[in-house]
Amino acid sequence: QVQLVESGGGLVQAGGSLRLSCAASGRTFSINAMGWFRQGLGKEREFVAAIGWSGANTYYADSAKGRFTISRDDAKNTVYLQMSSLKPEDTAVYYCAASRLRIWSVPTLQQRGFYNYWGQGTQVTVSS
Repeated sequence: QVQLVESGGGLVQAGGSLRLSCAASGRTFSINAMGWFRQGLGKEREFVAAIGWSGANTYYADSAKGRFTISRDDAKNTVYLQMSSLKPEDTAVYYCAASRLRIWSVPTLQQRGFYNYWGQGTQVTVSS
């Protein structure tokens, strides 16, 4: 099993920045791709960004491109989501996810079912 714990959420003004962290523990050797999703109040959980097992491959939802950066530090078993130029519509609970599958397929990695493990989420609130 793998446990994921997110941190770094909070309240920020529009235009500000936040860095989310996701620390993995347990059978971390089984983790390949990792991703971030978010769920706004009353909305479906949506894909934000993903990073491959080596960190060389990344992919972003259109809403995140140019503003968010995903990265990973395997020595620390941690994945990050640096968010800048935040907008009120970025307000959501952000979830970290990890997949055991060694697959890099853009359509697949955007699907919730691709991921085997999920964190509990961290709230991000962007005020206008």
